[in-house]
Amino acid sequence: MLGLPKSTEFNKRLPKQKFYENLTITPALKKRVIDDIRIIYWRNKIAASTMNLAAGQMVTEIEVFEIRWNTQTVNEAILRQIDREIPYHILFLMEYGGKYQAWIGYKEATAGNNAFKVERYYHTDWLAEDELSLKVEGLNLDAVYESFVRQLAGAVLEQTEGVQETLQEAVQRSEQKAKLQKQIEALQAKIRKEKQLNKQMEMNAELKKLRNLLTKMVR
Repeated sequence: MLGLPKSTEFNKRLPKQKFYENLTITPALKKRVIDDIRIIYWRNKIAASTMNLAAGQMVTEIEVFEIRWNTQTVNEAILRQIDREIPYHILFLMEYGGKYQAWIGYKEATAGNNAFKVERYYHTDWLAEDELSLKVEGLNLDAVYESFVRQLAGAVLEQTEGVQETLQEAVQRSEQKAKLQKQIEALQAKIRKEKQLNKQMEMNAELKKLRNLLTKMVR
């Protein structure tokens, strides 16, 4: 599926209880882990010690976890909790009914580098195993991680030719764009419901401003 070399293979089954016993987890999320997840495998470790790659400044290892689900709906809260507390970057391979998705979070270290925050996740559709492929691109682990994020994000983080933009800048821009789109949709719904002409005009003026901002963000 990923075509990673044998030197990266770990293939260790991780008991589900290890996650809800060792992570800071609410009773509700613990129930979701028990009910939604069937099996977890630690499939690969991508690191300078396992591949011909240099260590990164931000990324020291990329772990590949395969999670087999009892439901087609991936519970993002479970991934977020794992990502927050495991001090490495993680590529998730999801399996349900013989189909696969790849997921990765844009992950940054918090103060002290003992924990991480995930801004958002990017993922593929459900695909047959032979249709899901990711390329390991880059000479160091920072570059490989960025490549994985950009491959899974697709057009969401697509760079315009001639524009130099870091991964962090691209993620921030996409988040700002998504917030603007939500504001525009909410305002459009209010305008449709508003009966007073003067208020409609005020909201339309605000809508025009938001649309102009969005246009400037689309490169």
